[in-house]
Amino acid sequence: MLKTDKAKFDALCAEQMSYGHSAGRLETKAEFIAASTSGKTTWNFITLSDATVKVVGDNAIARHILTGETLNDGKTTAIKIGILMVWQKQGADWKLLARQAYRI
Repeated sequence: MLKTDKAKFDALCAEQMSYGHSAGRLETKAEFIAASTSGKTTWNFITLSDATVKVVGDNAIARHILTGETLNDGKTTAIKIGILMVWQKQGADWKLLARQAYRI
């Protein structure tokens, strides 16, 4: 997310991905990648904490706290959100199938 690498986002995200923001906005894979690589908003830093992962068959449930800072139109915003992600094993790779953030 810090480097906004479109090819890496594409490789990590499942085609069926549902990406939920803490404000309630939902994005498809294409919408998420377009927004994340547009340059409109950039991350100054990201710190992840309190991470847990449970593998259940071909799925993994991951949770963590994301603390960071974004820059959008010259305005810096502090971020602290909880995140739930569902990863799915597709062939030899793990793909992000669903992500939902919530405000803390």
